Amino acid sequence: MKLLFEIVCMMKIYKFVELSTLAMAKRHVSLKDLAAELGVSVSTVSRALNKHPDISPQLTEKIQRIASERNYTPNPLAMGLLKAQTKMIGVIVPDIVTHFFASVISGIEAVAKEKGYFIVISSSSESLEKEKESVDNLIKSRVEGIIACISQETNEYSHFQKLVDNELPLVFFDRVCEGMQVPSVTVDGHKAVQSIIQHFKDNGCRRIAYISGPNHLNISKNRKEGYLEGLKDCGFDFQPELLVECNLSAEDATLATHQLLNLKNKPDAIFGINDTIAFSAMKEIKRYGYKIPEDIALVGFTDEFHATVVEPSLTSVTHPTFLMGKEAARLFFHSLEKGPAYSEKVILPTDLIIRSSSVRSGII
Repeated sequence: MKLLFEIVCMMKIYKFVELSTLAMAKRHVSLKDLAAELGVSVSTVSRALNKHPDISPQLTEKIQRIASERNYTPNPLAMGLLKAQTKMIGVIVPDIVTHFFASVISGIEAVAKEKGYFIVISSSSESLEKEKESVDNLIKSRVEGIIACISQETNEYSHFQKLVDNELPLVFFDRVCEGMQVPSVTVDGHKAVQSIIQHFKDNGCRRIAYISGPNHLNISKNRKEGYLEGLKDCGFDFQPELLVECNLSAEDATLATHQLLNLKNKPDAIFGINDTIAFSAMKEIKRYGYKIPEDIALVGFTDEFHATVVEPSLTSVTHPTFLMGKEAARLFFHSLEKGPAYSEKVILPTDLIIRSSSVRSGII
């Protein structure tokens, strides 16, 4: 029994040693680990790995050989902290699912990579509270600044003001915090919507409805101004019942469309603040048995990929998302160089891509 007990104990010891060895193998080897093994200081190891002339060739060769055998790789975060740099840019978006934000992120990443930076992405899920958490978590992660598109709930900006107060670069794109003197990239939504109204008029439409987003968002206000001015330019009177608001969700857009289609005098044209809204409107229009564009013409905004595969294909305003991301990153790096007073505003042009959902035969 005693022998059996000793064997079991030895097996447990061997298993512990094996697991400990495996854990050490999987753990990232640090400069401190190499220094302890070689009996030298961390700074000596660091200088040897960088081939500093103060370290003898023999010791440099030994340190580099041990580092290679232990699969040592530099930790960019640790190196950045030593230099007061982390080479990290925080990016906050309302969601990471749609093509719109994925394309913007790709543009940001392309420029960041050229500069030797990488990005840390956080989604607010259209929530102000989650957006605040994202800002706090990114600051704790020691990002060098943030590029953000605000959530639909964001109507106060104290969490972003913390960045400005601490002189950390902050850049907004698409949905911006108006009143904050920081760099931003938007599109000319005002002019774009004017072109939509003119296009509807050219196709014989007279009762043109607009499904907008939350009134406090800059994109809602900007496109509403374009809507009102476009109606005026085309000689149409503004009819308040044709301007409805939704919270940018597909479900709320369906309710907004339902409201328009149940008017005593329904619209003969609808455009949505983005393509998600327009897709929901398209589904509801079809459910009511109306034909697009014969009964109701339809236009979206952002020109998502799906605009070309729905039936009928959706007329939409192109949103230069990849370029928007690149411009946002460019502004970020300019802000790093020029400091907190830098507040350039970039407004990108758009194009109306005309497809089947808005063109009536016999009109054009």
